[in-house]
Amino acid sequence: MSEHGINTTSGWKKSVLSSEVTLKDAIANMNDTTAQIVLIANLDGILLGTLTDGDIRRGLLRGYNLDSPVLGLANEAPLVVHPGLSHEAVLKLMQANHLHQLPVVDVERRIVGLHLLDELMTPSERPNIVVIMAGGMGVRLRPHTEACPKPLLPVGGKPMLEHIINRARDDGFTRFVLAVHYLGHMIEEYFGDGANLGVEIEYLREEKPLGTAGAIGLLKKLPTEPFIVSNGDVLTDIRYGELLDFHCHNAALATMAVRQHEWQHPFGVVRTQGVDIIGFEEKPITRTHINAGVYVLDPKALKYLDPKAHCDMPTLFERMKEANKRTIVYPMHEPWLDVGRDEDLQRARKEIGSGDKA
Repeated sequence: MSEHGINTTSGWKKSVLSSEVTLKDAIANMNDTTAQIVLIANLDGILLGTLTDGDIRRGLLRGYNLDSPVLGLANEAPLVVHPGLSHEAVLKLMQANHLHQLPVVDVERRIVGLHLLDELMTPSERPNIVVIMAGGMGVRLRPHTEACPKPLLPVGGKPMLEHIINRARDDGFTRFVLAVHYLGHMIEEYFGDGANLGVEIEYLREEKPLGTAGAIGLLKKLPTEPFIVSNGDVLTDIRYGELLDFHCHNAALATMAVRQHEWQHPFGVVRTQGVDIIGFEEKPITRTHINAGVYVLDPKALKYLDPKAHCDMPTLFERMKEANKRTIVYPMHEPWLDVGRDEDLQRARKEIGSGDKA
């Protein structure tokens, strides 16, 4: 890092892609780098546009798919700066424009660097709590869960639940509430008050399973700010801070993180009208959004929960929708895995690390 805050190593160059790449290529690049931006350039290194996390999400909502060219989504007139601008000036400019990345170009608009807000300032601590549902019995993961609660199953040398806490902590969240039930004492013994991880942990103890939302009704002190809710078996690189900011910016009562899921029909499909054939589709692909198990709730959402009653999160969203309250989705593309079955656990262990006991 130079005195002006420009990444002078070759790291930023990994974010430069040609204008011919697809959205799939851009997402893969974004997941492989820490910059969270794609800089689109011609063969001479001239900046043609930028593609950010938000651009991708908006494109997915508008119907773009992974094979779409990036230029159709890119911001072709991004804010840029020239080399030599002071650290303080760059920081003020990025904060005033709510930017996490800021390309640096020369007089010919050739890319020469990239400012990253995360490198210009350390993440500020967020007062919002993170509630993690860790009370499930993990029936589909037996025999792994016969003597160990699912959130404590090791992946990459540490429990799944610890991965979730560490990811949120790195985004500035330090206050956690764990909802426990099945073998909950083992979770409490492992994490304690959270001091070993540099966070604060409290517990909600379910006398009976209350679902993926019901345990929130056990909160002793009601939150005054929007709060994150996550299933305890979801491993993802989602940026919880950006999810929270997205929720607040859209003034929603509840936000659900969703993933785009593609399913290809194994057969050719015949489209008919009555007995007449009107067309054919050879093994068509269906694209839908699926629930990713991570949410943001406004404190007012708690009024739609019945105390100590079972409730799953989709049901809670339906109740709010029926009351004409705004509920929205947060399209995510980050690596994500719902560890609900043995094959999911083995995949997680293969991708994140080895050496875990079966």
